Amino acid sequence: VLHELESINMDRVPMTADGYARLEAELKRLKSVERPDAIRAISAAREHGDLAENAEYHAARERQSFIEGRVRELQDKLGRAEVIDVGKLSGKAIKFGATVTLADEETDEKRTYQLVGADEADVTDGRISITSPVARALIG
Repeated sequence: VLHELESINMDRVPMTADGYARLEAELKRLKSVERPDAIRAISAAREHGDLAENAEYHAARERQSFIEGRVRELQDKLGRAEVIDVGKLSGKAIKFGATVTLADEETDEKRTYQLVGADEADVTDGRISITSPVARALIG
């Protein structure tokens, strides 16, 4: 993988087009739905009086802080994204974007995974991070 990604600036975040789209959708949802909801919750909690002992207010502020942090994180990742078209990758080598089928030696159960960027990994959905121990072992 390192050989395959040498042309990518290491400050860049490699991801598939699907992974990029998922992060974009999350960012849009945070900005258009979650952020306004948090602001409304803060406003409503303020109406309940003394902020020092207003648990609802503090919870709403904490939620807003989480949302703002995630927005900044997503903007940074999307700004540094190196979208790799896995359809254009060639060869039989196991590398970023490759789809691999693994078999359990004891049960013969087979599972198929795609090697993706860390931000789009979801083992339950068949996507494992290129930086995971399993992916590193497959790459050799």
